[in-house]
Amino acid sequence: MLNIRDLRIDPASLGEKKLLVEIIPAYEYKDGVKTNNIIAHRYVVALPKHNLEKIGVRIDGEQLMYKLLQKVKDGMTTTEIIEESPSFAFKSRDIDTLREKLLYERYQSENRNVKV
Repeated sequence: MLNIRDLRIDPASLGEKKLLVEIIPAYEYKDGVKTNNIIAHRYVVALPKHNLEKIGVRIDGEQLMYKLLQKVKDGMTTTEIIEESPSFAFKSRDIDTLREKLLYERYQSENRNVKV
């Protein structure tokens, strides 16, 4: 019987343009119980050449964007992030936007005492 995982897809047949729809973390399971440890990510992509049909691709290992998100959540400054991971050097605006979004969501429903 043919196993779907044994198939090889020619990337050119998917079309030139691909649209990222969703990134889904894959978690590790121990003794049948889900842990909080992310071991891979599944990227869901829509294919305009194929009437926006979707295809999912799993990539094992911790991904760069997950690492970036974790660094921002840990309170690292943009400069500290770039010094530790130079590959983010030209992403400073994206880092700042991510930080602003996280802070906005954190404080949008929290009342704080502010003295003017």
